[in-house]
Amino acid sequence: MNNKYLKFMGMLLVILIPLFLVACGSEESGTSEDTSGGTDEVDNSSGEDATGEDSDGFVFGYTSMTQNNPFFQVIEETMREEIEANGDELITTNPAMDVALQISQIEDMIAQDIDAIFLNPVDWEGIRPALEQLEEAGIPIINYDTEVKAFEYVTAYVGSDNKNAGRVAGEDLVERFPDGGPIAVLDSPTMNSINDRIAGFMEAIEGKGFEIVAQQDAQGDLETALGITEDILIANPDVIAIMAGNDPSALGALAAAKANNVTDIAIYGVDGSPDAKAEIAKGEQFVGTGAQSPVSIAEQSVEVAYQILNGEEVPQRIPVETFLINEENVEEYGTDGWQ
Repeated sequence: MNNKYLKFMGMLLVILIPLFLVACGSEESGTSEDTSGGTDEVDNSSGEDATGEDSDGFVFGYTSMTQNNPFFQVIEETMREEIEANGDELITTNPAMDVALQISQIEDMIAQDIDAIFLNPVDWEGIRPALEQLEEAGIPIINYDTEVKAFEYVTAYVGSDNKNAGRVAGEDLVERFPDGGPIAVLDSPTMNSINDRIAGFMEAIEGKGFEIVAQQDAQGDLETALGITEDILIANPDVIAIMAGNDPSALGALAAAKANNVTDIAIYGVDGSPDAKAEIAKGEQFVGTGAQSPVSIAEQSVEVAYQILNGEEVPQRIPVETFLINEENVEEYGTDGWQ
């Protein structure tokens, strides 16, 4: 070897040895941190991580039978406002009256690791597979507005006193027509909230001289109710009143009555929606609605959800007040928004 080669090797060692030592030191340091970090379990039950700092907030799921109904739009908007004010998240879906789609959407929300769900079923019986999956995933179910049939899966239910909402409409009908007469009913058997409303209505008119000449499924939908009511009015021109299970159905019946120039008829709904109240204020065919408050349902549902997630005990059923709005008190509640 010549002197130039030896000199070159010596300079190369001077450069590489410090770099090697630094690299080894960094590797050992990284291994130590990974080991200690990987063995610590974090308890998030208090909402804080191991350093005492706040962890990510709660994620809630929301599903209604349809978001095409203003009633459910108000509920979702109110829930979102309350939840996001707490720094938490609300995932909203719209099955649009398709129970198979609703089940699929709930499966997706389970996969997104939601902490709790606000659930209003398209079909109170058909929703059961989703309830079973939610229970298996350990996700609390806050069932609102319409009860599910398999109620044992429900953590808490928040909803209007639907039976009373139908009852007050029936009591008003009895006062208007003390001698009774032929009437029609627009129900929706897959929606238990409407089943309860119609049951309350039937109790109120029992033995009062009313004959139900037609009872059909309007699916809680304005357009469906319009078509059905037109057929009912043609087949039964002497009908004096129509009881609808919700305001959209009642508004459909109203549209059919107007289209057929039927003015001497009393139409009832349930909800207390702004559109229904506006029609009641006119003093024409739409005479009353068994009113409920979607704002109250939403606020109480959110309150109950947080209580459940915080480990507090809550009643399984939380009723929300219902009452009649007719031409005598409609101005008190206004026609521009929900009560």
